[in-house]
Amino acid sequence: MSTLDLLLHGFGVAFQPINLLMAFIGSLLGTAIGVLPGIGPALTIALLMPVTTSLEPASAFIMFAGILYGAMYGGSTTSILLNTPGESGSMMTALEGNQMARRGRGAAALATAAIGSFVAGTIGTLALSFVAPAVSELAFIFGPEDYFALMVLSFTTISVVLGNSPLRGAIAVAVGLGLGVIGIDAQTGQSRLTFGSLDLLDGIPFTIVLVSLFAVGEIIYVASRGPERSSGMNPLSGGIWMTKEDWKRSWKPWLRGTALGFPIGVLPAGGSEIPTFLSYAVEKRLSKHPEEFGSGAIEGVAGPEAANNAAAAGILVPLLTLGLPTSATSAILLSAFQGYGLQPGPLLFVNNAELVWGLIASLYIGNFMLIVLNLPLAGMWVRLLMIPRPQLYAGIVIFALVGVWGLSTSWFDLLLMFSMGLLGYAMRLYDFPAAPVLIGLILGPMAEQQLRRALAISQGDPVALVSTPISATLLGLALCIVVLPPLLRTLARRPAGDDRYAASRPTP
Repeated sequence: MSTLDLLLHGFGVAFQPINLLMAFIGSLLGTAIGVLPGIGPALTIALLMPVTTSLEPASAFIMFAGILYGAMYGGSTTSILLNTPGESGSMMTALEGNQMARRGRGAAALATAAIGSFVAGTIGTLALSFVAPAVSELAFIFGPEDYFALMVLSFTTISVVLGNSPLRGAIAVAVGLGLGVIGIDAQTGQSRLTFGSLDLLDGIPFTIVLVSLFAVGEIIYVASRGPERSSGMNPLSGGIWMTKEDWKRSWKPWLRGTALGFPIGVLPAGGSEIPTFLSYAVEKRLSKHPEEFGSGAIEGVAGPEAANNAAAAGILVPLLTLGLPTSATSAILLSAFQGYGLQPGPLLFVNNAELVWGLIASLYIGNFMLIVLNLPLAGMWVRLLMIPRPQLYAGIVIFALVGVWGLSTSWFDLLLMFSMGLLGYAMRLYDFPAAPVLIGLILGPMAEQQLRRALAISQGDPVALVSTPISATLLGLALCIVVLPPLLRTLARRPAGDDRYAASRPTP
Protein backbone atom coordinates (compact mmCIF):
# COMPACT_ATOMS: atom_id res chain seq x y z
CA MET A 1 0.00 0.00 0.00
CA SER A 2 1.16 3.54 -0.72
CA THR A 3 1.72 6.11 1.99
CA LEU A 4 -1.48 7.92 0.99
CA ASP A 5 -3.52 4.72 1.25
CA LEU A 6 -2.05 3.98 4.67
CA LEU A 7 -2.76 7.52 5.83
CA LEU A 8 -6.40 7.27 4.66
CA HIS A 9 -6.70 4.00 6.56
CA GLY A 10 -5.25 5.81 9.59
CA PHE A 11 -7.97 8.47 9.34
CA GLY A 12 -10.50 5.66 9.47
CA VAL A 13 -8.98 4.65 12.81
CA ALA A 14 -8.67 8.20 14.13
CA PHE A 15 -12.30 9.09 13.29
CA GLN A 16 -13.69 6.32 15.47
CA PRO A 17 -15.77 7.97 18.24
CA ILE A 18 -13.61 6.71 21.11
CA ASN A 19 -10.43 7.93 19.39
CA LEU A 20 -11.95 11.33 18.62
CA LEU A 21 -12.87 11.62 22.29
CA MET A 22 -9.33 10.67 23.34
CA ALA A 23 -7.87 13.24 20.92
CA PHE A 24 -10.11 15.95 22.37
CA ILE A 25 -9.32 14.99 25.99
CA GLY A 26 -5.58 14.90 25.22
CA SER A 27 -5.65 18.28 23.45
CA LEU A 28 -7.65 19.94 26.23
CA LEU A 29 -5.58 18.38 29.00
CA GLY A 30 -2.33 19.20 27.21
CA THR A 31 -3.34 22.85 26.84
CA ALA A 32 -4.12 23.08 30.56
CA ILE A 33 -0.85 21.35 31.44
CA GLY A 34 1.10 23.73 29.22
CA VAL A 35 -0.41 26.68 31.06
CA LEU A 36 0.72 25.36 34.45
CA PRO A 37 4.45 26.05 34.96
CA GLY A 38 6.52 23.15 36.25
CA ILE A 39 4.42 20.21 35.02
CA GLY A 40 4.71 19.53 31.29
CA PRO A 41 3.75 16.68 28.93
CA ALA A 42 6.37 14.15 30.05
CA LEU A 43 5.18 14.15 33.67
CA THR A 44 1.52 14.17 32.61
CA ILE A 45 1.90 11.17 30.30
CA ALA A 46 3.87 9.33 32.99
CA LEU A 47 1.09 9.95 35.53
CA LEU A 48 -1.63 8.83 33.08
CA MET A 49 0.08 5.63 31.93
CA PRO A 50 -1.38 3.49 34.75
CA VAL A 51 -4.85 4.93 34.06
CA THR A 52 -4.78 4.11 30.33
CA THR A 53 -3.90 0.41 30.64
CA SER A 54 -7.56 -0.50 30.07
CA LEU A 55 -7.65 1.40 26.76
CA GLU A 56 -6.73 0.06 23.35
CA PRO A 57 -3.15 1.02 22.43
CA ALA A 58 -4.33 3.25 19.55
CA SER A 59 -6.68 5.21 21.81
CA ALA A 60 -4.04 5.64 24.52
CA PHE A 61 -1.37 6.91 22.13
CA ILE A 62 -3.80 9.23 20.37
CA MET A 63 -4.48 10.83 23.76
CA PHE A 64 -0.74 11.00 24.53
CA ALA A 65 -0.10 12.73 21.19
CA GLY A 66 -2.86 15.25 21.98
CA ILE A 67 -1.18 15.98 25.31
CA LEU A 68 2.17 16.54 23.58
CA TYR A 69 0.77 18.99 21.01
CA GLY A 70 -1.59 20.66 23.48
CA ALA A 71 1.25 21.39 25.91
CA MET A 72 3.12 23.18 23.13
CA TYR A 73 0.06 25.39 22.56
CA GLY A 74 -0.65 25.99 26.26
CA GLY A 75 2.93 26.91 27.10
CA SER A 76 2.69 30.01 24.93
CA THR A 77 -0.25 31.40 26.92
CA THR A 78 1.55 31.98 30.22
CA SER A 79 4.76 32.87 28.38
CA ILE A 80 3.02 35.73 26.61
CA LEU A 81 0.71 36.92 29.37
CA LEU A 82 2.70 36.29 32.54
CA ASN A 83 6.32 35.87 31.36
CA THR A 84 6.16 32.36 32.87
CA PRO A 85 6.93 29.61 30.34
CA GLY A 86 4.96 26.45 31.01
CA GLU A 87 7.32 24.49 28.74
CA SER A 88 11.02 24.82 27.94
CA GLY A 89 10.21 25.31 24.26
CA SER A 90 8.20 28.44 25.16
CA MET A 91 11.12 30.33 26.70
CA MET A 92 11.83 32.35 23.57
CA THR A 93 8.14 33.18 23.15
CA ALA A 94 8.20 34.85 26.57
CA LEU A 95 10.88 37.33 25.51
CA GLU A 96 8.82 39.16 22.88
CA GLY A 97 5.32 37.90 23.65
CA ASN A 98 5.26 39.32 27.17
CA GLN A 99 6.47 42.68 25.90
CA MET A 100 3.67 42.68 23.34
CA ALA A 101 1.17 41.95 26.11
CA ARG A 102 2.55 44.86 28.17
CA ARG A 103 1.94 47.12 25.17
CA GLY A 104 -1.69 45.98 24.88
CA ARG A 105 -1.01 43.54 22.04
CA GLY A 106 -1.39 40.30 23.99
CA ALA A 107 -4.29 39.08 21.84
CA ALA A 108 -2.25 39.52 18.65
CA ALA A 109 0.67 37.64 20.23
CA LEU A 110 -1.61 34.77 21.27
CA ALA A 111 -3.17 34.68 17.79
CA THR A 112 0.13 34.54 15.91
CA ALA A 113 1.35 31.85 18.34
CA ALA A 114 -1.80 29.75 17.78
CA ILE A 115 -1.80 30.12 13.99
CA GLY A 116 1.95 29.52 13.78
CA SER A 117 1.58 26.41 15.89
CA PHE A 118 -1.20 25.15 13.61
CA VAL A 119 0.77 25.83 10.43
CA ALA A 120 3.96 24.27 11.77
CA GLY A 121 2.16 21.32 13.34
CA THR A 122 0.32 20.53 10.11
CA ILE A 123 3.42 20.85 7.90
CA GLY A 124 5.43 18.84 10.43
CA THR A 125 2.82 16.09 10.44
CA LEU A 126 2.86 16.04 6.63
CA ALA A 127 6.62 15.60 6.75
CA LEU A 128 6.21 12.88 9.37
CA SER A 129 3.74 11.12 7.08
CA PHE A 130 5.66 11.21 3.81
CA VAL A 131 9.37 11.76 4.42
CA ALA A 132 9.95 10.21 7.86
CA PRO A 133 12.23 7.37 6.66
CA ALA A 134 14.39 9.76 4.61
CA VAL A 135 14.63 12.42 7.31
CA SER A 136 15.47 9.84 9.96
CA GLU A 137 18.67 9.08 8.03
CA LEU A 138 20.05 12.38 9.37
CA ALA A 139 20.55 10.58 12.66
CA PHE A 140 23.21 8.47 10.95
CA ILE A 141 24.88 11.35 9.10
CA PHE A 142 25.64 13.44 12.19
CA GLY A 143 28.59 12.28 14.26
CA PRO A 144 29.50 13.37 17.81
CA GLU A 145 31.73 16.18 16.53
CA ASP A 146 28.82 17.52 14.45
CA TYR A 147 26.47 17.53 17.44
CA PHE A 148 29.12 19.28 19.53
CA ALA A 149 29.61 21.93 16.84
CA LEU A 150 25.83 22.47 16.60
CA MET A 151 25.63 23.08 20.34
CA VAL A 152 28.60 25.48 20.30
CA LEU A 153 26.82 27.39 17.54
CA SER A 154 23.72 27.57 19.77
CA PHE A 155 25.79 28.88 22.70
CA THR A 156 27.44 31.63 20.69
CA THR A 157 24.30 32.62 18.80
CA ILE A 158 22.22 33.05 21.93
CA SER A 159 24.93 34.80 23.97
CA VAL A 160 25.34 37.40 21.20
CA VAL A 161 21.69 37.83 20.22
CA LEU A 162 19.96 37.85 23.61
CA GLY A 163 20.25 40.87 25.85
CA ASN A 164 21.88 44.22 25.29
CA SER A 165 25.42 42.99 25.91
CA PRO A 166 27.16 39.96 24.36
CA LEU A 167 29.41 39.80 27.44
CA ARG A 168 26.41 39.53 29.77
CA GLY A 169 24.95 36.87 27.48
CA ALA A 170 28.20 34.88 27.59
CA ILE A 171 28.32 35.14 31.40
CA ALA A 172 24.73 33.89 31.58
CA VAL A 173 25.63 30.91 29.36
CA ALA A 174 28.61 30.18 31.63
CA VAL A 175 26.30 30.18 34.68
CA GLY A 176 24.06 27.67 32.94
CA LEU A 177 27.03 25.48 32.02
CA GLY A 178 28.14 25.55 35.65
CA LEU A 179 24.70 24.47 36.83
CA GLY A 180 24.63 21.74 34.19
CA VAL A 181 27.73 19.93 35.49
CA ILE A 182 26.42 19.65 39.07
CA GLY A 183 25.78 16.04 40.04
CA ILE A 184 27.33 12.68 39.24
CA ASP A 185 29.54 12.50 36.16
CA ALA A 186 27.92 9.86 33.94
CA GLN A 187 31.30 8.64 32.62
CA THR A 188 33.45 8.46 35.75
CA GLY A 189 30.80 8.21 38.47
CA GLN A 190 32.42 11.03 40.43
CA SER A 191 30.30 13.72 42.10
CA ARG A 192 30.88 17.27 40.89
CA LEU A 193 30.08 20.52 42.73
CA THR A 194 27.68 18.78 45.13
CA PHE A 195 29.49 20.04 48.27
CA GLY A 196 28.56 16.89 50.15
CA SER A 197 24.82 17.28 49.55
CA LEU A 198 23.01 14.08 48.60
CA ASP A 199 20.16 16.12 47.11
CA LEU A 200 22.50 17.48 44.42
CA LEU A 201 23.80 14.12 43.23
CA ASP A 202 21.08 13.95 40.56
CA GLY A 203 21.85 17.48 39.43
CA ILE A 204 19.62 20.54 39.38
CA PRO A 205 16.27 19.82 37.69
CA PHE A 206 15.67 21.94 34.64
CA THR A 207 12.04 22.61 35.61
CA ILE A 208 13.10 24.25 38.87
CA VAL A 209 15.51 26.59 37.11
CA LEU A 210 12.92 27.40 34.43
CA VAL A 211 10.19 28.27 36.94
CA SER A 212 12.57 30.09 39.29
CA LEU A 213 14.28 32.40 36.79
CA PHE A 214 11.16 33.36 34.86
CA ALA A 215 8.36 33.19 37.44
CA VAL A 216 9.84 33.60 40.93
CA GLY A 217 12.54 36.04 39.81
CA GLU A 218 9.97 38.15 37.96
CA ILE A 219 7.69 38.23 41.00
CA ILE A 220 10.49 39.30 43.35
CA TYR A 221 11.54 42.00 40.89
CA VAL A 222 7.99 43.38 40.61
CA ALA A 223 7.55 43.28 44.40
CA SER A 224 10.83 45.17 44.87
CA ARG A 225 9.55 48.01 42.72
CA GLY A 226 7.08 48.98 45.45
CA PRO A 227 3.27 49.18 45.43
CA GLU A 228 1.64 48.82 42.07
CA ARG A 229 0.57 52.05 40.47
CA SER A 230 -2.41 52.16 38.23
CA SER A 231 -1.01 52.75 34.78
CA GLY A 232 -4.32 52.57 32.99
CA MET A 233 -2.86 49.98 30.63
CA ASN A 234 -5.53 48.24 28.61
CA PRO A 235 -4.33 44.78 27.54
CA LEU A 236 -6.69 44.92 24.56
CA SER A 237 -5.74 48.44 23.45
CA GLY A 238 -4.00 46.95 20.42
CA GLY A 239 -7.12 45.08 19.34
CA ILE A 240 -8.37 41.52 19.78
CA TRP A 241 -7.04 40.22 16.48
CA MET A 242 -4.02 40.42 14.21
CA THR A 243 -3.77 43.42 11.89
CA LYS A 244 -2.88 43.21 8.21
CA GLU A 245 0.67 44.27 9.11
CA ASP A 246 0.87 41.48 11.72
CA TRP A 247 -0.08 38.89 9.10
CA LYS A 248 2.51 40.31 6.71
CA ARG A 249 5.24 40.10 9.34
CA SER A 250 4.25 36.65 10.63
CA TRP A 251 3.80 34.31 7.68
CA LYS A 252 7.47 34.10 6.72
CA PRO A 253 8.61 33.45 10.33
CA TRP A 254 5.98 30.66 10.52
CA LEU A 255 7.54 28.94 7.52
CA ARG A 256 11.15 29.56 8.58
CA GLY A 257 10.41 28.31 12.08
CA THR A 258 8.88 25.15 10.63
CA ALA A 259 11.91 24.62 8.40
CA LEU A 260 14.20 24.88 11.44
CA GLY A 261 12.05 22.99 13.93
CA PHE A 262 11.23 19.76 12.14
CA PRO A 263 14.73 18.64 11.02
CA ILE A 264 16.35 19.56 14.35
CA GLY A 265 13.52 17.87 16.25
CA VAL A 266 14.36 14.69 14.33
CA LEU A 267 18.00 14.72 15.43
CA PRO A 268 19.02 13.02 18.68
CA ALA A 269 19.54 15.68 21.36
CA GLY A 270 17.71 18.16 19.13
CA GLY A 271 14.49 18.67 21.06
CA SER A 272 12.45 21.86 20.87
CA GLU A 273 14.93 24.21 22.58
CA ILE A 274 17.64 24.50 19.88
CA PRO A 275 15.27 25.32 16.98
CA THR A 276 13.39 27.93 19.02
CA PHE A 277 16.68 29.61 19.98
CA LEU A 278 17.92 29.54 16.39
CA SER A 279 14.56 30.75 15.05
CA TYR A 280 14.65 33.76 17.36
CA ALA A 281 18.19 34.57 16.25
CA VAL A 282 17.29 34.19 12.56
CA GLU A 283 14.23 36.41 12.85
CA LYS A 284 16.20 39.12 14.64
CA ARG A 285 18.82 39.06 11.89
CA LEU A 286 16.30 39.09 9.02
CA SER A 287 13.72 41.46 10.49
CA LYS A 288 13.14 44.85 8.92
CA HIS A 289 12.40 46.11 12.44
CA PRO A 290 15.33 44.81 14.55
CA GLU A 291 14.93 47.73 16.94
CA GLU A 292 11.63 46.24 18.14
CA PHE A 293 13.29 43.06 19.44
CA GLY A 294 13.33 43.24 23.19
CA SER A 295 10.27 45.48 23.26
CA GLY A 296 7.70 43.30 21.50
CA ALA A 297 8.51 42.16 17.93
CA ILE A 298 5.81 39.86 16.56
CA GLU A 299 8.39 37.91 14.54
CA GLY A 300 10.00 36.88 17.83
CA VAL A 301 6.72 35.14 18.75
CA ALA A 302 5.73 33.71 15.35
CA GLY A 303 9.06 32.06 14.49
CA PRO A 304 9.90 30.31 17.80
CA GLU A 305 6.31 29.08 18.28
CA ALA A 306 6.33 27.53 14.81
CA ALA A 307 9.73 25.95 15.47
CA ASN A 308 8.46 24.63 18.80
CA ASN A 309 5.51 22.78 17.29
CA ALA A 310 7.37 21.57 14.22
CA ALA A 311 9.97 20.05 16.56
CA ALA A 312 7.17 18.26 18.43
CA ALA A 313 6.32 16.45 15.19
CA GLY A 314 10.01 15.88 14.50
CA ILE A 315 10.70 13.98 17.72
CA LEU A 316 8.15 11.34 16.66
CA VAL A 317 10.17 10.42 13.55
CA PRO A 318 13.16 8.72 15.25
CA LEU A 319 10.86 7.36 17.96
CA LEU A 320 8.55 5.57 15.53
CA THR A 321 11.08 4.59 12.85
CA LEU A 322 14.15 3.79 14.96
CA GLY A 323 12.88 3.43 18.52
CA LEU A 324 15.18 6.33 19.40
CA PRO A 325 13.86 8.89 21.94
CA THR A 326 15.23 12.42 21.50
CA SER A 327 13.47 14.17 24.39
CA ALA A 328 12.05 13.45 27.83
CA THR A 329 8.53 13.18 26.41
CA SER A 330 9.54 10.76 23.67
CA ALA A 331 11.40 8.66 26.27
CA ILE A 332 8.15 8.41 28.26
CA LEU A 333 6.30 7.47 25.05
CA LEU A 334 8.89 4.77 24.38
CA SER A 335 8.27 3.27 27.82
CA ALA A 336 4.51 3.45 27.11
CA PHE A 337 5.02 1.48 23.88
CA GLN A 338 7.01 -1.12 25.77
CA GLY A 339 4.31 -1.25 28.43
CA TYR A 340 1.90 -2.41 25.72
CA GLY A 341 4.43 -4.98 24.49
CA LEU A 342 5.35 -2.92 21.41
CA GLN A 343 8.83 -2.01 20.21
CA PRO A 344 9.06 1.13 18.05
CA GLY A 345 11.18 0.69 14.95
CA PRO A 346 10.82 -0.24 11.27
CA LEU A 347 8.84 -3.39 12.12
CA LEU A 348 6.27 -1.31 13.98
CA PHE A 349 5.05 0.03 10.61
CA VAL A 350 4.61 -3.54 9.39
CA ASN A 351 3.23 -5.33 12.44
CA ASN A 352 1.14 -2.46 13.89
CA ALA A 353 0.31 -0.31 10.87
CA GLU A 354 -3.17 0.47 12.19
CA LEU A 355 -1.73 1.91 15.41
CA VAL A 356 1.02 3.93 13.71
CA TRP A 357 -1.08 5.47 10.96
CA GLY A 358 -4.02 6.04 13.28
CA LEU A 359 -1.64 7.96 15.55
CA ILE A 360 -0.26 10.03 12.66
CA ALA A 361 -3.76 10.80 11.35
CA SER A 362 -4.86 11.86 14.84
CA LEU A 363 -2.17 14.57 14.81
CA TYR A 364 -4.00 16.33 11.96
CA ILE A 365 -7.25 16.12 13.89
CA GLY A 366 -5.61 17.26 17.13
CA ASN A 367 -4.08 20.29 15.41
CA PHE A 368 -7.50 21.33 14.14
CA MET A 369 -9.04 20.83 17.59
CA LEU A 370 -6.33 22.96 19.18
CA ILE A 371 -6.74 25.87 16.79
CA VAL A 372 -10.52 25.78 17.41
CA LEU A 373 -9.94 25.65 21.18
CA ASN A 374 -7.26 28.31 21.41
CA LEU A 375 -7.82 30.94 18.72
CA PRO A 376 -11.30 32.12 19.79
CA LEU A 377 -10.12 32.30 23.39
CA ALA A 378 -7.26 34.76 22.75
CA GLY A 379 -9.35 37.75 23.83
CA MET A 380 -10.45 35.92 26.98
CA TRP A 381 -6.98 34.75 27.96
CA VAL A 382 -5.52 38.24 27.61
CA ARG A 383 -7.96 39.54 30.21
CA LEU A 384 -5.81 37.76 32.78
CA LEU A 385 -3.72 40.91 32.68
CA MET A 386 -6.63 42.85 34.18
CA ILE A 387 -6.31 40.86 37.42
CA PRO A 388 -4.58 43.01 40.09
CA ARG A 389 -0.88 42.20 40.30
CA PRO A 390 -0.82 41.00 43.96
CA GLN A 391 -3.51 38.37 43.34
CA LEU A 392 -2.11 37.41 39.95
CA TYR A 393 1.44 36.84 41.18
CA ALA A 394 0.20 35.06 44.29
CA GLY A 395 -1.54 32.60 41.96
CA ILE A 396 1.66 32.14 39.93
CA VAL A 397 3.65 31.38 43.10
CA ILE A 398 1.06 28.78 44.14
CA PHE A 399 1.17 27.10 40.72
CA ALA A 400 4.98 27.12 40.82
CA LEU A 401 4.99 25.58 44.31
CA VAL A 402 2.53 22.89 43.29
CA GLY A 403 4.47 22.10 40.12
CA VAL A 404 7.87 21.85 41.83
CA TRP A 405 6.51 19.93 44.82
CA GLY A 406 4.72 17.51 42.50
CA LEU A 407 7.98 16.62 40.75
CA SER A 408 9.76 15.15 43.77
CA THR A 409 7.91 16.12 47.00
CA SER A 410 11.23 17.51 48.23
CA TRP A 411 11.68 20.46 50.59
CA PHE A 412 15.18 20.86 49.19
CA ASP A 413 13.72 21.49 45.72
CA LEU A 414 11.47 24.22 47.14
CA LEU A 415 14.46 25.85 48.83
CA LEU A 416 16.39 25.54 45.58
CA MET A 417 13.50 27.16 43.70
CA PHE A 418 13.54 30.25 45.90
CA SER A 419 17.36 30.41 45.80
CA MET A 420 17.31 30.32 42.02
CA GLY A 421 14.52 32.90 42.15
CA LEU A 422 16.88 35.28 43.95
CA LEU A 423 19.43 34.64 41.19
CA GLY A 424 16.73 35.46 38.62
CA TYR A 425 15.94 38.69 40.48
CA ALA A 426 19.61 39.71 40.50
CA MET A 427 19.91 38.96 36.79
CA ARG A 428 16.82 41.01 36.02
CA LEU A 429 18.08 43.84 38.20
CA TYR A 430 21.47 44.02 36.44
CA ASP A 431 20.12 43.33 32.94
CA PHE A 432 21.47 39.80 32.47
CA PRO A 433 19.31 37.69 30.11
CA ALA A 434 17.82 34.58 31.75
CA ALA A 435 17.36 32.42 28.65
CA PRO A 436 21.12 31.74 28.11
CA VAL A 437 21.28 30.21 31.61
CA LEU A 438 18.65 27.70 30.60
CA ILE A 439 20.42 27.03 27.31
CA GLY A 440 23.66 26.28 29.12
CA LEU A 441 21.86 24.01 31.58
CA ILE A 442 20.08 22.05 28.83
CA LEU A 443 22.83 21.79 26.24
CA GLY A 444 25.89 21.83 28.51
CA PRO A 445 25.74 18.15 29.56
CA MET A 446 24.87 17.13 25.98
CA ALA A 447 27.79 19.12 24.57
CA GLU A 448 30.14 17.58 27.15
CA GLN A 449 28.98 14.09 26.26
CA GLN A 450 29.40 14.62 22.50
CA LEU A 451 32.82 16.25 23.04
CA ARG A 452 33.99 13.25 25.05
CA ARG A 453 32.74 10.85 22.41
CA ALA A 454 34.47 12.73 19.61
CA LEU A 455 37.78 12.86 21.51
CA ALA A 456 37.52 9.20 22.53
CA ILE A 457 37.00 8.12 18.93
CA SER A 458 39.98 10.21 17.79
CA GLN A 459 42.13 9.10 20.77
CA GLY A 460 42.34 12.64 22.10
CA ASP A 461 43.14 14.43 18.85
CA PRO A 462 41.35 17.85 18.98
CA VAL A 463 41.60 18.15 15.18
CA ALA A 464 38.75 15.63 15.06
CA LEU A 465 36.37 18.40 16.14
CA VAL A 466 36.72 19.96 12.68
CA SER A 467 37.30 16.74 10.76
CA THR A 468 33.93 16.76 8.94
CA PRO A 469 32.48 19.44 6.64
CA ILE A 470 29.44 19.81 8.90
CA SER A 471 31.42 20.38 12.10
CA ALA A 472 33.93 22.69 10.40
CA THR A 473 31.11 24.79 8.90
CA LEU A 474 29.17 25.04 12.18
CA LEU A 475 32.24 25.96 14.23
CA GLY A 476 33.25 28.48 11.56
CA LEU A 477 29.83 30.10 11.82
CA ALA A 478 30.15 30.21 15.61
CA LEU A 479 33.53 31.92 15.31
CA CYS A 480 32.14 34.47 12.86
CA ILE A 481 29.23 35.25 15.18
CA VAL A 482 31.66 36.00 18.01
CA VAL A 483 34.36 37.85 16.08
CA LEU A 484 32.60 39.73 13.29
CA PRO A 485 30.17 41.99 15.25
CA PRO A 486 32.84 43.68 17.44
CA LEU A 487 35.21 43.87 14.47
CA LEU A 488 32.60 45.58 12.31
CA ARG A 489 31.69 47.96 15.14
CA THR A 490 35.36 48.88 15.56
CA LEU A 491 35.77 49.55 11.84
CA ALA A 492 32.56 51.59 11.76
CA ARG A 493 33.76 53.85 14.60
CA ARG A 494 37.13 54.49 12.95
CA PRO A 495 37.01 57.70 10.89
CA ALA A 496 37.89 57.47 7.21
CA GLY A 497 41.54 58.12 6.58
CA ASP A 498 42.38 57.72 10.27
CA ASP A 499 46.11 57.40 10.84
CA ARG A 500 47.33 57.22 14.41
CA TYR A 501 50.81 58.19 13.33
CA ALA A 502 49.82 61.26 11.32
CA ALA A 503 50.62 63.65 14.17
CA SER A 504 54.15 62.29 14.54
CA ARG A 505 55.08 62.69 10.88
CA PRO A 506 57.22 65.76 10.01
CA THR A 507 55.52 68.44 7.97
CA PRO A 508 57.17 68.83 4.53
